[in-house]
Parts: sequence; C-alpha cells; structure tokens
Amino acid sequence: MSKAKRVVIIGWDCAPPQFVFGPWLEEMPNLRALMAEGAAGELESTNPPITVPAWTVMMSSLNPGQLGFFGFRNRRIGEYGGKWIANASAVKAKRCWDLLGEAGKRVCAINVPQTYPVSPVNGILVSSFLTPDTNSEYTYPPGLAEQVDKIADGYMIDVDHFRTQDKQWLLDQIYEITDKRFRVSKALMQIEPWDFFMMVEMGSDRIGHGFWKYCDPDHPKYEPGNPFESALLDYYKHLDEQLGEFIELAGDEAAIFVVSDHGGKAMHGSFCINDWLIREGLLTLKRPVTEPTRFEEDLVDWERTTAWAWGGYYGRVFLNVKGREPQGTVPPSEYENVRDDLIERLKSVTDHEGRPMNTQVHRPQDIYSGPYVDEAPDLLVYLDDLNWRLGQDLGNPELYAFDTEIGPDDSVHAHMGMIALRVPGEKPTRLEGAQLMDVTPTVLELLGVPVPDYMEGRSLL
Repeated sequence: MSKAKRVVIIGWDCAPPQFVFGPWLEEMPNLRALMAEGAAGELESTNPPITVPAWTVMMSSLNPGQLGFFGFRNRRIGEYGGKWIANASAVKAKRCWDLLGEAGKRVCAINVPQTYPVSPVNGILVSSFLTPDTNSEYTYPPGLAEQVDKIADGYMIDVDHFRTQDKQWLLDQIYEITDKRFRVSKALMQIEPWDFFMMVEMGSDRIGHGFWKYCDPDHPKYEPGNPFESALLDYYKHLDEQLGEFIELAGDEAAIFVVSDHGGKAMHGSFCINDWLIREGLLTLKRPVTEPTRFEEDLVDWERTTAWAWGGYYGRVFLNVKGREPQGTVPPSEYENVRDDLIERLKSVTDHEGRPMNTQVHRPQDIYSGPYVDEAPDLLVYLDDLNWRLGQDLGNPELYAFDTEIGPDDSVHAHMGMIALRVPGEKPTRLEGAQLMDVTPTVLELLGVPVPDYMEGRSLL
C-alpha cells in the first residue's frame, strides 16, 4: 500500500448512511466522485453511539472501558448525585494527532469533540462544542483565537438552544455557524503547514435533531408539503460543496476521509423509564410525584430502591448495591440475579400500541474491556434498537411520550455511521466491517507512523 503524503479527515457528526449513500448521493457530486476513486461503506459506532465518547474512540482506537467515560454525563460511583462531564480533561489516552505530533508530523485539528480545555499539539487546534464560549481559551496556540475570530467575522462555538420551535431561526443559525467554521478551516488549511488535517462539523447533528420529522416520510410526525421538507438534503448538498473545496485544497497526494461518529434516524417516541421502574416496584420515592418533574436524587427513598435510571438516546440503569452505594439494598450475592431479572423486564417492554420492541440491554462486562469497566452503568438500554429514546423525568401521565422533556427533538442515534475513503494511487475495496477504532490505525499507516500494539482497531488498508 502506498503511503499518502498527507491525510485529511472531514467529520460530519451524525451523518446517516441510509440517506448519504442512498437517495441524496445523486445530488452530492463531490462525495460521489470521492467514492468512485476510493471506497465507502457503513462505519460501526461505539457503545453507546453518542458523540462523546464516539469521536475519542475513533481517535484513540480504544473502547470506553479503556477511556473511562460512557457519555457526556458520567456518574461518580458510590455517590447518588455525583456527576461529571467528560471534556478533554477526561481523555488520558493519546489521540491520533498526539501520536503524529510525537513522530514529527504537523497537525491541524478543528472542532473535534472533547478538545476543550485545549492542550498543546504539534501544530494548531481549535476546540469544540463543550467550550463555554469564545471568551475561553479555545485555541492552541492561544494567540490563534484572534486570527480565527477575524477570519470568521465572529467565530461561533455551537448553536445554542438548538432544541427550539423556531425552526427558521435554527436553520439560519446552523448555516451561519457551518459557514464560519468552513471559512476558518479552509483558511487555516492554506496558512498552516500540516501533514494531518481534521475538522468536524456539528451542524449535521443539529439539523438532524431539529428537522428530521420535516424531511423523512417514515417519521411518525412527517407532514407532506411542509416548508422544511428539503432542509436535510439542502444542508448535505451544502456540505458536499464544501467537501469539494477541501479536496481541491488538499491536493492529489492527500488521502481523504469523510466520516461520521454514528448515524441518525427518526425518533418514534420517548419511554419514561423511571416512572416504569416505580411501577415495577424497583424505584421508590419519598413522596408521590403527580406532575412531570425532573428526576433528582433527593426525591428517592434509597432504603427502599433497587434501581434508577438516566435517560437520553440510550438508557443507563444503576443498581443500588450494598457496600457500593451509601444506602444500598441489593446484596452483592444477588447482584447478577437482580440484573438478569431487570434485563428480562426491560426486554419485555412493548410500545404504546402493545407491539414487541427490539430492545438490546447490555451488561458493560459484555461490551467493554479495560480498567474502567466497573465504572460503567450497570446496564445500557437501547430501546427498540434506539428507535425510542428514554426520558428520566418523573410523574408523567403515561409511560409513553412523543416529545422530549428537554425540548423539540425529531431524531435518535443509529449504530451505523459512514465512511468514504480515497487513497492516492490505490483503489481500496469496499470497507466491509469497518468500525470507528479502525480510523486511527489507518491514518498512522498512511503517514508511516507505527501503530501501537494497544490499539483495538485495525488498518483499513
């Protein structure tokens, strides 16, 4: 396999392969040309298929049990209310750009999740959406921020409050922030010397969550002829135009990746898991809650509680274990029996019309390896193969809801993201069985840097 002189990764967060490689592809000429010269296929995400930890799994080639975080929010084991957010401070593993920098390669990383707070790199870095604002130190070197802000005419970190009913405002914001990010990325690509260039666009995630029901005829809330019916396709056509410019700027000697961290699909509904646990006799409150109420740990009667849950696009269920939790009720000797019983109960949950769901419930020991496995939730729940999200609020009138407690949201995540890869001088075969952890070993091989033995992925070459 020939080695590329340079490597470019363009990330489209949450890009759905069923559309990008399906009905939209005809209107994405630059992606289509890239695929014709290289290869493309689905890219299996991590568990869970969520932005954090997915991008760091991709860039470190390590599973979350090795990394020590399992989502944006993570629980401090032994504390009922102990939570922490997995920003860059949580990432102890070396990522692709760290290894390349140690090998003397110049890197440029823009908007890759989990890069705030910023750390030094052999090159430049612009941090991502967990950055509080542009008044924070969001670039390396710090002086780069002034240049970035000038190029963008006011750089923006993310679309604030993207779960909104004001869809025209949201659409305008997504395009504005996308264009600012591309303007900065293309400028830095030409100004800075680099061997490895990576940028991630989050607008593709925000537009999916904000507009899926308007665009997908299979969405339960789809209305034909609505004014935003082409919003998703139009945005991806815009991404494709930008991709064409990146390919031209990168030159013929650069390998080009287009990747997503996970996919997306229509949300069928939201299941109120803590209300369900109450009905199952597994969660007891200090007093009845008769109207929708945010779940808070101080509402729980822990001495009479077996399990509780966090919601989101997937569910996290925690058992109240004696000796681990302050007021644990589950004897360690009964832990596996209680967990097995809960798995069966969760798998038996039907949808709002009584139909069986294709629900997966994972024990972390079955899907992770590494020193942090015991810090994972006791169970990870993918309700109906992630078609349903899980709401953690209490006191809902029904177990099934069709809006979320955090604002309008039309889509959920899917296990399969996408990858398209062009390597100069080579014609790769179809990327069958590709997964996130394969990306970094492939980049290292392309740039002639040894792949560490500890990495769990394999080169796609």
